Amino acid sequence: MISDRLLKFYINGAWVQPSTAQRLAVENPATGEAFADIALGTAADAERAVMAARAAFAGFSAWPVSDRIALLRRIAAEYDRRAEDFAQAMRAEMGAPITWSREAQVWAGAVHLESTIQAAERFVWEEMRGTTKVIHEGIGVCALITPWNWPMNQIACKVAPALVAGCTMVLKPSEIAPLSATLFAEVCDAAGVPPGVFNLVHGTGPEVGARLSSHPEVDMVSFTGSTRAGVAVAQAAAPTVKRVAQELGGKSANILLPGADIPAMVAAGVEACMGNTGQSCDAPTRMFVPRTRAEEAYRAAEEAVAAIVIGPTDDPATTMGPLVSGAQWAKVQGLIETGITEGARLVAGGLGRPEAMGQGWYARPTVFGEVTPAMTIAREEIFGPVLSILPYDTVEEAIVMANDTVYGLAAYVAGPVEEARAVARRLRAGQVNLNHPAWDTFAPFGGYKQSGNGREYADWGIRDFCEVKAIVGFGAED
Repeated sequence: MISDRLLKFYINGAWVQPSTAQRLAVENPATGEAFADIALGTAADAERAVMAARAAFAGFSAWPVSDRIALLRRIAAEYDRRAEDFAQAMRAEMGAPITWSREAQVWAGAVHLESTIQAAERFVWEEMRGTTKVIHEGIGVCALITPWNWPMNQIACKVAPALVAGCTMVLKPSEIAPLSATLFAEVCDAAGVPPGVFNLVHGTGPEVGARLSSHPEVDMVSFTGSTRAGVAVAQAAAPTVKRVAQELGGKSANILLPGADIPAMVAAGVEACMGNTGQSCDAPTRMFVPRTRAEEAYRAAEEAVAAIVIGPTDDPATTMGPLVSGAQWAKVQGLIETGITEGARLVAGGLGRPEAMGQGWYARPTVFGEVTPAMTIAREEIFGPVLSILPYDTVEEAIVMANDTVYGLAAYVAGPVEEARAVARRLRAGQVNLNHPAWDTFAPFGGYKQSGNGREYADWGIRDFCEVKAIVGFGAED
């Protein structure tokens, strides 16, 4: 059973005992109560996993690409077979409402597996350029460090491209949400991943994450998390000059142009901001609206918030669950209080829990109006269900304010297509969404500035896990 395997690590194709008896309680954020324990790894456990991955690399990287794609297909099929197990795990570990868990969290893992398979089939692994053969091949042993907010999304969009590129890997998932990662290790085992190719070690960032980042036998670190932690990963990796790919924080702008359908686009913006209880790095948390239509925007935002259904995570009707932990709840409450203190207009929500929720880390979905760029809530990543609406007088002013941030992960523009396209070109963000399009898992995802480096999803992710080799003279005649 998974409860037993939470106390073990998956290393070299087997469930093994950790080096120490350290444990950590896993809390259900909907109740605030612990429901499981995990083993906490040490640098010694990380060492064991890295060396297993190193030993497996030569053999696995020599597999034909077609065989690696076939392996990924088996993983995807086994993942689909365990879909409800994943849904229940993420409902328990991170408080995702069950419908959201099934339709967003579980789906995200599945779609990344499938997108990577399709991309790998089309990827140009080798090509001739004149008499030079250019080859893409796996970079080596990869440390994959993933967050709690989108557990399977981030695991799948790292493991899938790494595996299909011929890399071997050690996964360190968030210790806050470890169940889904343990399930994924079971999936890899059932799918026939060779020993040492995929390894799983639970633990904290300062212990296991730091050792993986600094280990001389690790060729690449792929990290998703806070900018603060990303800096620590990069510093640990620097002495061995390994590749570091990072997807970090965000404070994404959402510009509603004067020609936008304000009620509809405000509602769409609120939904995008509040989804996953606001715990998404690319959430559009700064909404810019024409000053002459600000009151209309506030009314629309208030109505959109009123439609959110907060409730137990096992109720299919619930659309918003709790924040992931007491620490996150306290952080969000502090920033809501700061918004009020600094003079922002409280349009909806506010401090405290929703009236119907007497336990758990539930927060009130909150909207502030009359926000200025200098306010704390307009500058800091809140990572909760809090939206700031900033009025503007000209589109030029909106663009300047949107770019006035240390982050650059995502941005959003709503309005007439040609105008929106022109504005999108001027925004300093890795991904710009026009009029709330469908999620494109083949589009590159990653950030400018302090939102990170590298790109994930489909062929973009595959490239990040490859080295490029040039064999000069390969096509020369004898």
